[in-house]
Amino acid sequence: MAKLLQPELANDPRFTANFKRVAERTALRQIIVDAFAPLTGAQVVERLEAAQIANARVSSMHDVWDHPQLKARGRWTEVGSPKGMLPALLPPGTWDEGPRMDPVPALGEHTDAILAELGYGQSEIAALHAAKAV
Repeated sequence: MAKLLQPELANDPRFTANFKRVAERTALRQIIVDAFAPLTGAQVVERLEAAQIANARVSSMHDVWDHPQLKARGRWTEVGSPKGMLPALLPPGTWDEGPRMDPVPALGEHTDAILAELGYGQSEIAALHAAKAV
């Protein structure tokens, strides 16, 4: 409780055992929220690290796109799309020939092929199109 900068909480009878903390979960949660609410994300991480509490930050998409480790490891590529090239994160793992990174299909681009693979005939597919079901 020291990293909440409230050392007196360590001796608070509501929190001296796990079953007591569970019973007082709402009160304890509010104490934690109040202690961390005015802090920046970096300050929260600093306190958690100092207390040796495992933690992880949730990144925004901008943070992910700008992540220095992803850049350093060459984890970004580009894929085609109907609107042009898009940045794409390579999947984890390694391959002898590299991962398959096909272009993003246009809406409905593979519909007929998938329906045919599912056993629909050309006339059935045409009827689905005519009915605007696909």
